[in-house]
Amino acid sequence: MNRLEIRLSGFGGQGIIRSGEIVGRAAALYDGRYATFTQSYGPESRGGACAAQVMIADDPVELSYPHLVDPSVLIIMSQGAYNKYVPGFRPDGLLVVDEDLVELDEAAESLRVTGIPATRLAEELGRRIVANVVMLGFVAAIADIVSPEAMKKAVLDSVPKGTEELNTRAFETGYEYGRQQGPIGDLPLQTTSKRSA
Repeated sequence: MNRLEIRLSGFGGQGIIRSGEIVGRAAALYDGRYATFTQSYGPESRGGACAAQVMIADDPVELSYPHLVDPSVLIIMSQGAYNKYVPGFRPDGLLVVDEDLVELDEAAESLRVTGIPATRLAEELGRRIVANVVMLGFVAAIADIVSPEAMKKAVLDSVPKGTEELNTRAFETGYEYGRQQGPIGDLPLQTTSKRSA
């Protein structure tokens, strides 16, 4: 058995932590898998660095160690997060960036990289705050992390009452952008032997 490790990172106020919760909820509640979730913040609650780590597996034994070891997917929504996490990221992993907020450099040259202007698309919907949901829709379309149906249900479970319509449009905007780009192929999994090394 293997597990999939995902790190989402950006700055406080972008909904990064909520996005990690949504991915874990989609896996555990709607796709019938097992998931763990951890989070970290910089010293500032808003504007400071933050990250969410999600581990997903088909067997709970694979989640006996609940912390990220070697993520296969890195979702980056700020330049600071890119600078912190991309150097040393596994070359067979998937790097997903907000194209308008992240400038790539030589650290990304050998990586599998894809992106979406999530913040700009959210602004076009009238609310920058839903950029994280645009990003989740995009990821649901391009990568086999959780099913798109599970991700959408988890989004709608997690957003404030009265914002369901806006968040549905945000998710569908990102999802359609991803569908036009097409799937990225198989993701590398974390193996038990690597964790115990």
